[in-house]
Amino acid sequence: MKIGSVVLNVTDLRRAIAFWTAALGYVISDADDVFAVLRDPDHEWANLSLQLTAEPKRDVNRVHVDLYVDDQTGEVARLESLGATKVEPWPYEPEADSVVMADPDGNEFCVVQRS
Repeated sequence: MKIGSVVLNVTDLRRAIAFWTAALGYVISDADDVFAVLRDPDHEWANLSLQLTAEPKRDVNRVHVDLYVDDQTGEVARLESLGATKVEPWPYEPEADSVVMADPDGNEFCVVQRS
């Protein structure tokens, strides 16, 4: 058994597709008016699926995605230019290796500096 896809609920499917394909370099595998499957073109990672919902996000996600990067500062800036925001304030541990961000729908994810 393996994880095939992580699903995010979004209120604007087109905006979410644009953000996540640009952020991850994923390609659209399948999409209609209410659901899209984005896949890693190298088939190394699980799919990211986006599901349209009328309900806006209300609280902290119970599940989130960690994005591992070699240049955390550069990637955080790039993701902000795509529409992500840093979640502030956040109760970081003293030597935290991650920055908590939110996509344009408010779904949290972490940008983690690889060691």
